[in-house]
Amino acid sequence: MGREVQHRSLQDLIDATPDLVEYFYHETLAPHAKHRPELSPVPPEFTNWRDEQRAWRESAILFDQSHHMPELFLKGPGAFSLLERLGINNFHNFVPGRAKQYVACNARGYVIGECILHRHVLDEFELISGMYLLDWVHFNAERGGYDVTVSRDNATWDNPAGRRVKFRFQIDGPNASKIFAAVVEGQVPEIPFFHTARVRIAGHEVHVLRHGMAGHQGVELSGPYEEGPAVRAAILEAGRAWGLMRAGTRTYFSTVGEEGWIPYPLPAIYTGEDLREFRQWLSADSWEAKAQLGGSFRSKNIEDYYVTPYDLGLDRLMKFDHHFVGRAALERMAREPHRTKVTLVWNKDDVARVRDSLYQPGIPYKFMEMPVSYYSFQQNDEVRSLDGRLIGISTFCGYTINERETLSLAMVDVADASPGTEVVVRWGERDGGSRKPHVERHRQTDIRATVAPVPYALAVQRLKRAAVGPSQG
Repeated sequence: MGREVQHRSLQDLIDATPDLVEYFYHETLAPHAKHRPELSPVPPEFTNWRDEQRAWRESAILFDQSHHMPELFLKGPGAFSLLERLGINNFHNFVPGRAKQYVACNARGYVIGECILHRHVLDEFELISGMYLLDWVHFNAERGGYDVTVSRDNATWDNPAGRRVKFRFQIDGPNASKIFAAVVEGQVPEIPFFHTARVRIAGHEVHVLRHGMAGHQGVELSGPYEEGPAVRAAILEAGRAWGLMRAGTRTYFSTVGEEGWIPYPLPAIYTGEDLREFRQWLSADSWEAKAQLGGSFRSKNIEDYYVTPYDLGLDRLMKFDHHFVGRAALERMAREPHRTKVTLVWNKDDVARVRDSLYQPGIPYKFMEMPVSYYSFQQNDEVRSLDGRLIGISTFCGYTINERETLSLAMVDVADASPGTEVVVRWGERDGGSRKPHVERHRQTDIRATVAPVPYALAVQRLKRAAVGPSQG
């Protein structure tokens, strides 16, 4: 499927912008509902986010993912070769009925994006979420001479059809497998982690992925969009006996604190002549053109915001067993010092001090929203050692009532990544804050924090990879 011609490209925007970092820091609105909840028809809360967070730990939760995740469908004999050439992943045993976390980099080893990749049948693939990577795959499918067709299903607010192709729900929590067993018609299949199956619910065929957003024995369910209401109603009815609650967007986007996933880092596509054609292909209204930087870390060089698979803890997925874009650079990086992903547990007294500043005279510190304290789509707060060295970047920040902690996900130097290491996070933006409309005038301050493992929640570590199905009792 051809891409509609745009009158202006991302490259045009870059050429007309003297300082790209300043532009992304001050002038853009985030392209995603996690920062602009009005974009999604899912309400911020169905009850309240405290009870909804507790439900994924104590009973069960139903997430509605039908609106915020773009999708791309590939079909044709060239699809596998295309995905293998772009992806850092191991593709051995990637057979129909399997899914994987799919990651692609530029030629210098910096991450362009990631998504969930399904292989439905031999030559048919579905890529879910991760708009930057979907765009990169689409571009290469068109320009690389592959025998493949491409179709897109953008997020609801970006969708020219005004509706999605598929509904997508997630049941998670300790009772998720019980609800799944109760709602499925007929025999319940055993589904190992990141495997798929097909079942019937409310008379409709539903595709199931064994996957846990909150780290339990969760399942992700999808099917034709118009069948979503009937499937959801059946799930809610079956879940009444097991304490199932519906989650709003505030709760949904807070799951990553316990789970440990760093979403949507800045794509490494704004520099390099080898990527110019891609930037010319992207429109000036693309998500890549709406990047939104923020936080206490500031650099004039856009490349200082690029990340590697090592930074994101995705090197575990990387296999140097096939040719892929960026392989040589990533092999060199493996022998060099790099950063790694950690959880930071924020000092409660310092967090309370930030909140207390609202009641004191003068300009307060940057407000900490709850449960998610994002104030930029790509948030980058400085992490320093106790002796003042810049050792990394803190990204997601939020509160979890299950742990009674404020947590952030950070990328820090390996030498400073041992659990128990004490660090300092610089909270708030320079010069009183940026011109982003949701960022109020504020002061910066330092927050003490302690390095902890990823994922932080013990429940996630124990249950994340267990199978769902009869063998679990």
